[in-house]
Amino acid sequence: MSTLLRAIGSEFLKLLTTRMWWVLALVMTGYVAIAAGGLGAAFGYLSEHPDAARSNGPGAGGGVPTGSGLEVLIYGFATTVGYVFPVLLGALAATGEFRHATLTPTFLATPRRGLVLLAKVKVLVVFGAVFGVIAWAATIAAGAATLGAAGLPTGLDSSDTWALAGRGILAMALWASIGVGLGTLVTSQVATIVIVLAFTQFVEPLLRLAAGFIPATADIARFLPGAASDALVGASFFTINGSTQADALDWWAGGLVLLGYAVVLTVLGYLVSWRRDVS
Repeated sequence: MSTLLRAIGSEFLKLLTTRMWWVLALVMTGYVAIAAGGLGAAFGYLSEHPDAARSNGPGAGGGVPTGSGLEVLIYGFATTVGYVFPVLLGALAATGEFRHATLTPTFLATPRRGLVLLAKVKVLVVFGAVFGVIAWAATIAAGAATLGAAGLPTGLDSSDTWALAGRGILAMALWASIGVGLGTLVTSQVATIVIVLAFTQFVEPLLRLAAGFIPATADIARFLPGAASDALVGASFFTINGSTQADALDWWAGGLVLLGYAVVLTVLGYLVSWRRDVS
């Protein structure tokens, strides 16, 4: 146990003595706040002016929720678009070990490699949860401000809103562990960044959109990591038109799917690269 605690302390020190974590946190805060505030203002306007929404074309604004359903989607931007940041943090923390050759002194100090990887996962889960707190605070602050200005309910007095935030923080923690697994498996830092950005920003959104048109593929799409994350949180901008809402996993099942991705990637990374000789 003392060896694990020392390894955890070492992993905390590695992250806290770099600018990587707070730079990512700062960019994430601005990103999700602008997204939540901007969409909150836009949807608030459409809710107050339904004629303006309809004038944009047939069916325009028809998928835009109003009233009590709106704040859920706005606050959910913390995870829906913010989850890429804890993934990147976890991936960079793992690939940085290979890029900067810090594994050699680490393994000399703690020869039990599995324990070192476990310590890294634990530390990144904590950082992922911190990112979750920051992201949800940013979206709730920006979203509540714009919704309140439009005279729409903010949901801040509802326990469901805070339960939503709690599940969102859990999702961000799991995403950070997925990043560690991916960074351990794909040791190239550049390749890992490209994979994360390409999959999260383009590949999976397109797959989820295309799969929604076919019932058979829609069932499979529920188990994609982003879809599982949305199910865990219970809110997503992807469900704004209601096409996939009924097919979503239960929140606990979504959490187990995310955990499964993290475990599989981490175990594969350990077997493929973490046990190799380092110089």
